[in-house]
Amino acid sequence: MQDLLSLFVKSIFVDNMIFAYFLGMCSFLAVSKNVKTAAGLGVAVIFVIGVTLPIDYLLNRYLLTDGCLTWISPSLANVDLSFLSFIIFIAVIASITQLVEMVVEKYSPSLYSSLGIFLPLIAVNCAILGASLFMQEKGFATLGQATVYGLGSGFGWFLAIVSIAAIREKLAYSNVPKPLRGLGITFIIAGLMGIAFMSFMGVKL
Repeated sequence: MQDLLSLFVKSIFVDNMIFAYFLGMCSFLAVSKNVKTAAGLGVAVIFVIGVTLPIDYLLNRYLLTDGCLTWISPSLANVDLSFLSFIIFIAVIASITQLVEMVVEKYSPSLYSSLGIFLPLIAVNCAILGASLFMQEKGFATLGQATVYGLGSGFGWFLAIVSIAAIREKLAYSNVPKPLRGLGITFIIAGLMGIAFMSFMGVKL
């Protein structure tokens, strides 16, 4: 249990998808003008990563790893389908994203309108694909570890986009130099937040 908690905290702060790997920056910068909209997208990302990572873990373990098809037949021991990882992972992400899009459109039309094109673009959010590929690279031993890592990664992305959205809302009342208004000051803030999150690398988990 302690190992899972450590993995969860580490995936939020130390291995943060935004500030450690700079993945998912497009929607991070574009949708972080308003806290409510940013929180809506963040929750959607948590759900998509939290669902896709366990599915991708099972697919990777029982279908995509070299020699893993022996559970079907010993004659398939030499079959390696790892080259299909990218295609299958993206297909799973796209399917879950489509489900989220339909639910948001039905139950929260205002949020659906606010997110615009960036809601369906969760399917190509590199933070989600990156989490699946990191899961594959780390070689988690159990489904629980993969699930906790996915939820932690999603929550880390949620924390990052909501934090910068709150700062950008406050900046609307600040005297920002004209050349830096908009994305200019946002890039500077994102860089400073990335440096701040680097301090968590010294924490022993």
